[in-house]
Amino acid sequence: MASEVVGLFAELAALPSPPGDERAVADAVIRYLRDLGLTVDEDRAGGTVGSNIGNLYCRLEPTNGGVPIFLCAHLDTVPPTAAIEPVIDDDGVIRNAAGTILGADNKSAVAAMLEGARRVLAENRPHAGIELLFTPKEEVGLLGAAAFEHERLHARLGYVYDQAAPIGDVILGAPYSRAMQVRFHGRPAHSGMYPEEGRSAIAAAARAISDLRLGRVDEDTTANVGIIQGGTAGNIIPEWCALDAEARSHQERKLDELVQEMLDTFSFAAGLEDCEVETKVSKSYKGYRFKTEDQVVRIAHAALERAGYTPSYGLSGGAADANIFNERGLACLNLANGMQDIHTPDERITVDDLEGMVEVTLALVDVARDADA
Repeated sequence: MASEVVGLFAELAALPSPPGDERAVADAVIRYLRDLGLTVDEDRAGGTVGSNIGNLYCRLEPTNGGVPIFLCAHLDTVPPTAAIEPVIDDDGVIRNAAGTILGADNKSAVAAMLEGARRVLAENRPHAGIELLFTPKEEVGLLGAAAFEHERLHARLGYVYDQAAPIGDVILGAPYSRAMQVRFHGRPAHSGMYPEEGRSAIAAAARAISDLRLGRVDEDTTANVGIIQGGTAGNIIPEWCALDAEARSHQERKLDELVQEMLDTFSFAAGLEDCEVETKVSKSYKGYRFKTEDQVVRIAHAALERAGYTPSYGLSGGAADANIFNERGLACLNLANGMQDIHTPDERITVDDLEGMVEVTLALVDVARDADA
């Protein structure tokens, strides 16, 4: 017999929810919470971020003193390429039998938080206040969390479970990030008859990319060019070429320096090919860093130990909704929840880890209840 959280996860995972089309899974979450006798509010963020849902918010009123907490998980997944058919193999590992993503990122967190809330109510577990938040369009830029009115939260401390690593890993920091949209402008000409009259925008882009420092730049910093498009026909010198690039670093100063270096490289390459270039830089998200003595970390450390796990500390190269809340002055910590090979057809999570994160959730509630406000 599958446990409550495993059955819930399988139900949620089987509902496709690519960014912007999370309605089916949102409705399932709303039904679940209302069946527990809780009130769920859906805001109007969907119209702002381009989703058919808003953020879902639910509050369990405090029954005890201590430190209130909020728990956040996102409802979208990277787009599946086939059906999602969760199955449990003989080793207790949940996979998708249909050859695409499973959606453990982040529906395993959704299921653990919902089951944790159910257990709190069923067991009349005293708590200092628990708020649940479920967001859309995290996978494409943390958009749902960014559109949420964070002033609605009573809690100043929160947790997301959005790191593909063993339970016990605590993420003390995530990077700053900048996105770059670059468009080279050349001059079209027939490539067989008048090639000397053309100026190749693709050649300019290629020269720039070959000169960029990409991949892992140093221990804090990475850079990437992810999309490139250009030209109109195989026999026309390409008049335009556009690319999307990004840079990330745990040190904001290093990020600023690398972005400027990349912009200078684009300009230099354009000049060498007698082209022009337009660039647009935008902030993707702001980084953060916790200390082990911070209260949000101390509560997590004690909760993990109470649930039977050994805490360890590290940094993430990616972002989560936690980045948004930390930028807005809330202390939000990202905890690993055991999911593996996310965003791939081999994505999986074990039954033990799903059940373990329910125990971690309950331990967070208990430790926060006993903490000094």
